[in-house]
Amino acid sequence: MRMRHTILFNLLCLLVFSGISLLLGSATLAKGSESTQPTSGSVPKVWTLTIAGGIGPASSDLVIRTIDRAAAATAEILVIQLDTPGGLDKSMRAMIQHILSAPIPVVTYVSPQGARAASAGTYILYASHVAAMAPATNLGAASPVQLGAPGMINPAQPQTEEEKKQRQQLLDQATTMQRKIMNDAVAYIRGLADVHGRNADWAEQAVREAVSIDSGKALELKVIDIVASDLNDLLQQLDGRVVRVANHDYQISTVNNLIVPILPDWRARFLLVITNPNIAYILLMIGFYGLLLEFYNPGFGLPGVVGAICLLTGLYALQLLPISYTGLGLILLGVALMAIEALTPSIGVLGFGGAVAFVIGSIMLMDTDLPGYQIATPVIALFTFVTAGLSVFVLGMALKARRSAVVSGVTTMLGETAIVLDDFSAEGRVTINGETWNAWSDEPLKKNDSVNVVAIEGLILRVEKQQPD
Repeated sequence: MRMRHTILFNLLCLLVFSGISLLLGSATLAKGSESTQPTSGSVPKVWTLTIAGGIGPASSDLVIRTIDRAAAATAEILVIQLDTPGGLDKSMRAMIQHILSAPIPVVTYVSPQGARAASAGTYILYASHVAAMAPATNLGAASPVQLGAPGMINPAQPQTEEEKKQRQQLLDQATTMQRKIMNDAVAYIRGLADVHGRNADWAEQAVREAVSIDSGKALELKVIDIVASDLNDLLQQLDGRVVRVANHDYQISTVNNLIVPILPDWRARFLLVITNPNIAYILLMIGFYGLLLEFYNPGFGLPGVVGAICLLTGLYALQLLPISYTGLGLILLGVALMAIEALTPSIGVLGFGGAVAFVIGSIMLMDTDLPGYQIATPVIALFTFVTAGLSVFVLGMALKARRSAVVSGVTTMLGETAIVLDDFSAEGRVTINGETWNAWSDEPLKKNDSVNVVAIEGLILRVEKQQPD
């Protein structure tokens, strides 16, 4: 039974880690023509970093570390080539704080053509020392995503006066919360606009009305500073421009400077993979499976080691993501109830309740409405069935096997028949199941006598002569 569980667990781990390895190999958080790392013998002047996709913990960490490295390498500027549909508020604010305090100019360039800086990307563009866009790009739609409040209100029409009163209270609370979130976002982006003298009125419109504009209109309205066809055109237009950096005027010089494309290192690729909500969820489940199998089959070690590593990695990833602790608690409750069902079989109430709690917790786990940060429904369905099967059936079989009669080991010799090898009085030798054992008898025995094993004392069998029928 233990070997069967171990094989199943190892196969599951192999599939999961193979998928993670493929994702690590194909992660393209930042792109460039080559992976150039500065050396002590070179002084790069223009660093470029491409951020494509949602703004999350991985991209935020990469931007922050790249700004620090660029400043330490005395780079002239850092150009962030941005193409994003938006992302997490926490990650966006961490990036903006570092951009505002950067000792070198940070230029955000929305490119290539067809790219966008929507939602969080608009805030990042406003926070940068220089905001630039390529033709046929757009920005805007910066309204904050409302979290949770509308879903608390029952869509059914109230029937009684009390129900109407409760519904109105919920609507008032939701409206108040929406106003707070909206006003906070407006104040934030207007503050960023004032720092660099950009159009604060349009910024407020982008937040309140979720409007978007193209690069030409953005330049006309003084939302951005430059429209450039490519990176070389951008650098030519930047040359000689004076910007305010760390409360000092900074004149940018970009002519004939070395361009250094920066690619993500192993840390950025690793964070990109594990902060995918589906991967974090899978790691969490593998951790639960490994620890459960180790507790029910102690001594082997591998399920427990792999489970602990996966569980801690999954929890680390989840603390970087916007999770609902209520959802996480429901997942733990569901696993516990299904495991208890295996330990104390009932009529299925605990198992069914555990499965329901597990599904609800998995759906609630990500506390955001952003599409890129939701757990896929097929993944939830798969692990619900796997968890229910593992907890209720496999662990139940393991418990049943543990409670069954012993079929191996020295204790199985009790009551068995042994054959005396030589005449002896008190202590001698007998053979049982093809093995020779030292034996003790209270009465003399002769060679080939049949005796019964009545006790086992260390490595000595206590035997009694069989009585004739």
